[in-house]
Amino acid sequence: MKKISFKKSLLSSILVVASHLPVFAGNLSEERLDQFVTEAMTEFNIPGIAVGVIKNGSIEHLKGYGVREVGKEGLVDGDTLYAIASNSKAFTAAALAILVDDGVLRWDDKVIDFLPNFRMMDAWVTREFTIRDLLTHRSGMGLGAGDLMFWPSTERTRKEIIENIRHLKMVSGFRTEYAYDNTLYVVAGEVIAAASGMSYEDFVQSRIMNQLSIGKSCLADITGLAEQENVAEPHVTVDGKLHKASRLHEIGDPMVIAAAGGIQCSARAMLKWVDVHLNDGAGLISKKQHEEMWTPQTIQPVNQSDKNWHGTNFSAYGLGFRLKDYHGLKHVSHTGGLLGMVTYTVMLPKEKLGIVVLTNQENGSAMRAIMENISQSYLETGDVDWTARFSDIRKRNIERAASQVTEEQSDEEAEALLPLDDYVGLYRDPWFGDVKISKKDDALYFTAAKSSKLKGSMTPFKFNTFKAIWDNRSFNADAYAMFSTDFEGNVNGLKMKAISPLTDFSYDFHDLDFKKVE
Repeated sequence: MKKISFKKSLLSSILVVASHLPVFAGNLSEERLDQFVTEAMTEFNIPGIAVGVIKNGSIEHLKGYGVREVGKEGLVDGDTLYAIASNSKAFTAAALAILVDDGVLRWDDKVIDFLPNFRMMDAWVTREFTIRDLLTHRSGMGLGAGDLMFWPSTERTRKEIIENIRHLKMVSGFRTEYAYDNTLYVVAGEVIAAASGMSYEDFVQSRIMNQLSIGKSCLADITGLAEQENVAEPHVTVDGKLHKASRLHEIGDPMVIAAAGGIQCSARAMLKWVDVHLNDGAGLISKKQHEEMWTPQTIQPVNQSDKNWHGTNFSAYGLGFRLKDYHGLKHVSHTGGLLGMVTYTVMLPKEKLGIVVLTNQENGSAMRAIMENISQSYLETGDVDWTARFSDIRKRNIERAASQVTEEQSDEEAEALLPLDDYVGLYRDPWFGDVKISKKDDALYFTAAKSSKLKGSMTPFKFNTFKAIWDNRSFNADAYAMFSTDFEGNVNGLKMKAISPLTDFSYDFHDLDFKKVE
């Protein structure tokens, strides 16, 4: 069977490739790949995985494993749509690169020149904040700052999210430290809209997806999912059992954080996207702007495991991509995670190698094990059983977290320090909005006004601290809620933090500072 190759730096050659590309075996046999994937699926309880590998412009592997939804017969294949989550950030950076090529904007233009209502907490930072700063996780805000405005659900608009950024506290100096965020990518999406005169979704769909002929298998506007049948559903484990999870935004609804993590793609479409980057932008993006995307912008601490396992000496964030050295090679990657789905994209430019792993369970160990096993096979860097290694790490982390939580608990039945009626009322945080604390079945009950899925009962823990137990058990994010009082003993505020250290950072409860207003 003849191989079909992509010609370097010519967008037209990408467009003529048929939608159903042949699959070939290269440095990794199909049997070996099957072993890697099935072992990871079994060990980490993953319903369905899609894997793609492209080498020297030719697809060597494109295959689906398992099912789109647990308990149903629909099988995963190379065309199954997955939520790629933060892998969407590279599309947002590429959209801005296209606008730079068009001469519409420059990377170091000020954000307020496009969005006059944009404000950071600090006035000087607001004036100096550039489009580049939106993409590089060096704003001075904390990890995941503001994520609760759209996670695990939201009734906010993008305009409301941007207006609320002014209330997010700075925890480090501007441009001095790396702290991953999603909120500023929402701003970046609105810069694209303001500069182009099109919505973020329309611009990305027309200038990227449609140009690559992947418009039906890579969706910037997820309202189009309602017309698709081959779609993977998100899953989580609750009490050791696998359950379908609710989506961040249900099929048919618009995705308020599309620019940060809302795109849906198949593995086949992602391989075309990867090949664009392995060929210096392939005419979709100029080589100059593509190099800018892959140039370190914000230095990150080197992960100790990367240093030990792969000889990594540097780690940085570019524009929509993570960059590091990996066994002496440049390694370009990104991961993505939404409730019930995690995805991974890796490129090794010198080797002309690209790998995509899409999973429909939020356990990241499986995708990492598969990615490392595939990379190891192509680079011949060893014979580590990565599934076993990540399984051991995961078990230790779970045991450590369980031990920490257990140490904080008491065998005695706790009682609230004050009568429950004293805690009842309306509480307001400047950026998150209102929360109602009410009584339900002789217990306190938490309801967020702008995040309808974030609700649950509150049980006494210690003194004026309660545990918020969310009704939706797929969140895995129960939190402590500590009420404060004034000098007369009247309840006047509320602060929170996650109970488990394994809770996703996007549940940034610790950034909330509620004041009682009624």
